[in-house]
Amino acid sequence: MKLRTPMPELHGATDWLNGVKTRADLVGERPTLIHFWSVSCRLCKDMMPDVSAIRDKYRDRLNVIAVHMPRSREDTDPGKVREAAAAHGITHPVFVDSRSKLTAEFGNRYVPAYYVFDKSGRLRHFQAGEGGMSMLEKRITRLLED
Repeated sequence: MKLRTPMPELHGATDWLNGVKTRADLVGERPTLIHFWSVSCRLCKDMMPDVSAIRDKYRDRLNVIAVHMPRSREDTDPGKVREAAAAHGITHPVFVDSRSKLTAEFGNRYVPAYYVFDKSGRLRHFQAGEGGMSMLEKRITRLLED
């Protein structure tokens, strides 16, 4: 997904945890962080406290959505996804993408991966992998100041 590309519609979920969101719910008033993770990704679980800290710090100014992207057949077990989300404090909405519909829309191949959209729904920042949380937060705060 290229910078300035519009946020895709949030279609194709096999399940939603912690509420359902649409693109229309997210675009307009605040920037949005969409993060991809997987139950079989140790690094995703290690990074989850950082994501939760950003979510909590900017609670009233930033939308946060998780997308569970399976990396194997075992990752499509809805019970495992629910369990992992609860164990790692994911209280924001989780789009369960067991058929990889949204993953394909984003062209995403990585977990963890972070997409930051401005309030008009345009992609302003992407990063994947370990670390870089200070850069991610810097990009978010810049959008919050606009």
